[in-house]
Amino acid sequence: MTMIDRLISAERPFLADGGLETTLFFIDGFEAPEFAAIMLMDDPTARAALDRYFDRFLAMTERAQAGFILDTNTWRGCVGWADKLGVSETDLIRLTRAAVGFAHEVRDRWQHRVSPIILNGVVGPSGDGYAPETELDAAAAEALHRPQIAAFAEEGVDMMSAITMTHVGEAAGIARAAQAFGLPVVISFTVETDGRLPNGETIGAAIEATDAKSGGAPLYYMVNCAHPDHFRSAFEAGEPWVRRVGGLRANASRLSHAELDAAETLDDGDPLEFGRLHAEMARYLPNLRVVGGCCGTDHRHVGCVSEHLHGQAVA
Repeated sequence: MTMIDRLISAERPFLADGGLETTLFFIDGFEAPEFAAIMLMDDPTARAALDRYFDRFLAMTERAQAGFILDTNTWRGCVGWADKLGVSETDLIRLTRAAVGFAHEVRDRWQHRVSPIILNGVVGPSGDGYAPETELDAAAAEALHRPQIAAFAEEGVDMMSAITMTHVGEAAGIARAAQAFGLPVVISFTVETDGRLPNGETIGAAIEATDAKSGGAPLYYMVNCAHPDHFRSAFEAGEPWVRRVGGLRANASRLSHAELDAAETLDDGDPLEFGRLHAEMARYLPNLRVVGGCCGTDHRHVGCVSEHLHGQAVA
């Protein structure tokens, strides 16, 4: 049985990390253009901080006796970000390869204690994940994301995830590119406080349209970068598309994307409530496979989720 087979057939959800950028930039005090964590790969101090960050989540996973999705810090590694980050496209792909290499090192250090650890190459939107300036069609998105996805395949990730997707065209294009390289792919949409994508589309409609445009390529779908209160009601009706949702990476804060973008202080919400809300949502998601956090979350939030879903205290 492959690691992906183990993920899909798991009776207990795998854990993922929390808000990596939240920890690096708001808590640890690192700086990078556009909050692009990939730009820190050449900084030994930042790499040591990332080691400590993942060690905390992997120790939690060991206590929970679960599997772990190990993300690369490559959310803003698409070549479309090169100019904004002040680097060449070639250097951005080099940093993507370095990030995958770093993730391999973390897995090597932990794989005798946590199994399986699935190495997950992370792709982000080519534009602003909170307020996309343009919507790409699938063909344009496939071409734009292809260089980073090729690097993932060549460096040996187990799967990849497109996180904070704002519209169907880009999601479908990424799914097609991943399929072309034989990589299992997960698509994660973000929503506003009304539970709809930034362009007004519902989660269900976006999932169905992405499946249609990509031949059903995604392994499963996720929702990320929104508070559970923003999207929980979408699951409650029990429509068929809900069975395609396999992961949750929620925000700690109830603030809107615009409010979060303007915030100067960290809103880490209520970790205990965060855990309870995930326990409630899990009842509506029969194929939930992965839980973790997004903006404002850390080990406390993910630990509270695990306490509810894994049946034991892990903090």
